[in-house]
This record gives sequence, structure tokens and C-alpha cells, in this order.
Amino acid sequence: MHMIDLLPRTERPLRLLALGAHCDDIEIGCGGTMLRLAAERPELEVRWVIFGSTDRRAAEARASAAEFLAGFRQTQVQVHGFRDGYLPASWEALKDTFEKLKTEFAPDVILTHQRDDRHQDHRLVSDLSWNTWRNHLLLEFEIPKYDGDLGSPVVFAPLAPALVERKIELILRHFTSQSDKHWLTADLLRSVARLRGMECVATAGLAEAFYCRKLVF
Repeated sequence: MHMIDLLPRTERPLRLLALGAHCDDIEIGCGGTMLRLAAERPELEVRWVIFGSTDRRAAEARASAAEFLAGFRQTQVQVHGFRDGYLPASWEALKDTFEKLKTEFAPDVILTHQRDDRHQDHRLVSDLSWNTWRNHLLLEFEIPKYDGDLGSPVVFAPLAPALVERKIELILRHFTSQSDKHWLTADLLRSVARLRGMECVATAGLAEAFYCRKLVF
């Protein structure tokens, strides 16, 4: 399969924006890719934004993000306090938050939730991502859950086994508030990476995958 570099090296550092509805979404959806980029492209400027949290979950999110972003030279983490599960009820305030973010940070690539995710919070963050940044490269990550809404992604990021294991270790260690969730287990996270790795014929058999609606080349 032909490999395409979606983050070419330029005269200035490229800016990467990662958006998560909840405190563990970025890690689950694209944590391995973030770890890989931190090792391979430390010059990237990264903004990591979470919208729904509580005090406990916000503390978990900041500690987790610090480790996932450790390899990058310039990062900023924002954790907002919108109510988990009720983001659509805060549409106006959330829209204002996106508009403010647009004035503060001009991304080259945006990692966000996939449009067909059945969780209402995830779907709204995806919709507002597209509404806010209309001429950007958006890559939509996936979150496995009981809704059964995993689809057919078209962009794959192969991962070394060590990166997948590091991703899993960090998620399980930091998000102890979610330890009773039946869907947050090492074998599930590993199995999704194995499935996507099989689909893209990754050398190590592991990958994360993204949905891409528009790509100009």
C-alpha cells in the first residue's frame, strides 16, 4: 500500500489540534498516533482540548495528556467543564468555545470525533469541528463502545507494538474513574488496533484508523 505523509515538513512547525468530548476520548481514539508523532515529529505545535469533565476527570485528563504529549516541544492542554452526556443542551456555550478557540489557534490538521458516532456528545464535537474549520484537514477518530458504530475508516496510522502497549498502559493507569467500565480494557483496545492493522497491512499488524471526508492533494 502506498504511504502518504499528511504532515509534510515546512519552514514553520505545523500545528495539530486534538479535540475530545470527554477526558479519555483523544487517548482512546488516537493516543497511539499522538505517541508516534511525539517521537517522530517533536516540532509539531499541539493543542489538546477536552470539553466535558468533572474535577476528578479533569485531573486525570491533565495527567494523562502530560504523558502523551511529553515528546512535543510546544503543547497546550485545555479542559472545559461541560456536563458529560449533555453537550447538546449546552450548544450555544459550546459553539462560543469553538469560536474562541478558532481565534487562538490556527491548526493545519485537526483530530476529532467521527461524524457517525452514536454518542451525542461525540457527534456534536464532530459537527462543530466541521462548522468551525471549513478549509482544513480533519481526521476523525473512532471510539469503540456498545453502540456498534465502528465503520470503514480510510486513513490508517501504523503503530509499533510498544506504542500500542504504552497507550494502553497510560489509559488504564490514569483513568481510574472509568475502571469499572466494561469497555475500557486492555484486550479491547488491543483488538481494535489489531483489526485496523490487519486492514492496512501494517508491518507490525497494528494501527489506529481515521475517517476523512475531504482530502486535497
